[in-house]
Amino acid sequence: MTIKERLYISNTLMIIVPVVITAIIAVACLEIVWLTMINGTGLVLKDAPPFYNASQKIAAITETFLNTTDPNEQAKQIKLLEKLLDQSSLSLIISTSDAERYHFGKEIALNDPQLLAAMAALNNEGIVTSNGHNYYAHQTEISGTLYRISILGQQLEDSPHLRHKVLILCGIILIFGIFLSVLFTNKFLIKFVFQKIERPLNILTNGVRQIRDGNLEYSIKYDRKDEFAPVCEDFNDMAVRLKKSVALLQQQEVSRKELLAGISHDLRSPLTAIRAYVEGLLEGVARTPEAQRNYLETIKTKAIDIDQMVAKIFLFSKMEIGENWDHPEVLNLAAEIKTLINAVGREYKEKGLEITVKNLLSVAVLADPNSFRRILVNILDNSLKYKNKAVGIFTISLHQENAYVILTLSDDGPGVPEESLSRIFDPFYRSDPARQNPHKGSGLGLAIVFKIVSQLDGRIVAKNRKNGGLTIEIKLPLQEAKV
Repeated sequence: MTIKERLYISNTLMIIVPVVITAIIAVACLEIVWLTMINGTGLVLKDAPPFYNASQKIAAITETFLNTTDPNEQAKQIKLLEKLLDQSSLSLIISTSDAERYHFGKEIALNDPQLLAAMAALNNEGIVTSNGHNYYAHQTEISGTLYRISILGQQLEDSPHLRHKVLILCGIILIFGIFLSVLFTNKFLIKFVFQKIERPLNILTNGVRQIRDGNLEYSIKYDRKDEFAPVCEDFNDMAVRLKKSVALLQQQEVSRKELLAGISHDLRSPLTAIRAYVEGLLEGVARTPEAQRNYLETIKTKAIDIDQMVAKIFLFSKMEIGENWDHPEVLNLAAEIKTLINAVGREYKEKGLEITVKNLLSVAVLADPNSFRRILVNILDNSLKYKNKAVGIFTISLHQENAYVILTLSDDGPGVPEESLSRIFDPFYRSDPARQNPHKGSGLGLAIVFKIVSQLDGRIVAKNRKNGGLTIEIKLPLQEAKV
């Protein structure tokens, strides 16, 4: 049963139960008032015998008394008669045709001619009522003697003051009954509804404390199908996401430390060289103009390396915080690749890296021209730095796969150890753990490529070629219209 259903039942019972209890109390009070109005007093019970029934009972005991000759038994019957007569405030007269024989009970004066006439008119048995008096007559023959049993009683007068008190009492009982019915009904229904809420709240509270205390593996198990079920599911989803966020923050902290270590390491080598050559110049180690020129050329080269490294660090930092200010436009990849090769192909060939192309499809993507050229140049530089042949071959190709274009960039260099393939796009990562070759680059080139591809909603992977070398595949979404 859901909480909504329980609340519906609770609200319904909150109305019905007090109404039913109030109706019961009202009926009882009305009955008390009715009995009061009929009997003149609130002390007369509903099942109290009326005058006629009481008179018949007294008449039967009287006959027993008259039939008894044993003095002890007669005394016993007289005692019983007096008790009944006192309880009902009645008067008993036993007489024969010639005179009154016995008189028990209360003395009642009769001044009502109509009642006396009615009493005289009763022959054998009957009951008459007049002006507040009840009269019962009964005749019986015992041992040849005819006895007349007469029972006289007064009607109780109606009392407005008494009715007023009874009405006030009934009102108090009614109000108090309503109060108690509402109180106990409310208490029961609160328990009825709250017990459905208490357990889920305790489960959620415990879950929150577990997460607060660092137990990110904690998961709530809740099998009920009610309003708390989606809350518990969202809690578990939150815990999973929080765990991933914490893991990401930890990974970012490790990356930050590695970044600082990489920057320090890669800046130290050229700065040390610059310092050494400057000290050589100051101390007169380079005595000839040619030696001094060579020293200065070396200092210039190291300064350029530092400048390029700082530029890449600056670019990578901007990309990390999303402030690289790209201006994407529809690019024809084949045309962009040919333009770049015409601009830098001869320079790379002179350095020992020959660029070749094949299957250059005329496909279009949405990208910033400078960012796309940076992808190609950074991968070209990486292949140039790590080539192990006098002349290396770098191949560029394009092919379409459904709604994507695959840009494949391959070289015939030494490749990358298998265990390092998944990390070559990490900042400052080189496949040599000791980082003994800082002159081969800052380690930011491929990290920048990865960032650019990610911003283009693409995917990049690195694979080793079977015959040696490294292949980088870049998957980019196509534009609907080809250029």
